[in-house]
Amino acid sequence: MTSIDLIVIAMDNITPPPRKPGRPLSFDRQAALQQAMLTFWRHGYETTSISDLTAAMGVTAPSIYTAFGDKKRLFLEAMCLYAGSSADLQQLLDQAATAREAASTMLISAAHAFTGENTPRGCLLASATASGSQDSTDVQKAVADVRRDIMVRLKGRIDRDIATGLLPETVSATTLAAMVVAVIQGMSVLARDGLERESLMKISSCALDSWPVSQLT
Repeated sequence: MTSIDLIVIAMDNITPPPRKPGRPLSFDRQAALQQAMLTFWRHGYETTSISDLTAAMGVTAPSIYTAFGDKKRLFLEAMCLYAGSSADLQQLLDQAATAREAASTMLISAAHAFTGENTPRGCLLASATASGSQDSTDVQKAVADVRRDIMVRLKGRIDRDIATGLLPETVSATTLAAMVVAVIQGMSVLARDGLERESLMKISSCALDSWPVSQLT
């Protein structure tokens, strides 16, 4: 099951408000969703208001409800779009020569993505659910599921290295994968605080310095 599958399940578990039949959409739904994603990415889920979304998406509030259901479902769909930028994760893990190489690519990619010129700083997954009201429970669970999926996939790649002798049997694949995800999420926070890409790259290198030494070197 992929990260996107997990988001779809979360969407299915949220009862949408009744929708009234109407005319076909008069706007580009995908372009509007892209703007919603950037707005949630920049401000987080709870602090983003419907008025913020209408201004960014260039549509009216009724149009948002007609096209997406409600704010919560709009966020989950926006997160699905965001997670789609990581759709090649499994291929990256499968094709990397070692789990360390895969982790390095993930960390370096994160440093670049979190400091993009045309996107908000940091990570949507880290910034979207900074607060924790009852209203955001479904959203928080969906975000946690995506992070967990990434961690499980990386753990699987680490397990392969342990099985082939590239890493010692004493290595905890779960802990090592969690460390990588924790560093990435921490880099997101620091990027939002203003830390520049060069510094994030140094953090990536420092994290990899703690990687267990291969038994075959």
